[in-house]
Amino acid sequence: MADDCIFCKIVAGDIPGRTVYETDEVLAFLDANPLSAGHTLVVPKEHAERLDDLSGAEASELFAAVHELTPRVESAVDADAVTVGINDGSAAGQEVPHVHVHLVPRFEGDGGGPIHAVAGERPDLSDDELDDIADDIAE
Repeated sequence: MADDCIFCKIVAGDIPGRTVYETDEVLAFLDANPLSAGHTLVVPKEHAERLDDLSGAEASELFAAVHELTPRVESAVDADAVTVGINDGSAAGQEVPHVHVHLVPRFEGDGGGPIHAVAGERPDLSDDELDDIADDIAE
């Protein structure tokens, strides 16, 4: 637990949260500043700032919870879909340095865009550049 982490304080019960799901490893609660009705955050109980700080087992538990909760959140607010997102690092928009997955219910005509809308201007990459990047990731 990190003393200055708001999500660790919610996990510890030091700050109230509207808990919707809990296991030994994961806690899910409604976002206090929701983007839509039902906006839920899913967090590992152990403090980890970035995805690569999680063990494989912790990541599996986190995504098992996301898998279980996504249809439940959608159903609870009668949404048409759910955007599932992670801001991994401050440059990606992560505001709380504790891994968390956003489940944002979406509704037809809600004015929100696709996930591609969050990255700004798209790069113009050649086939060679794409091949090099793919090779680097695969290694």
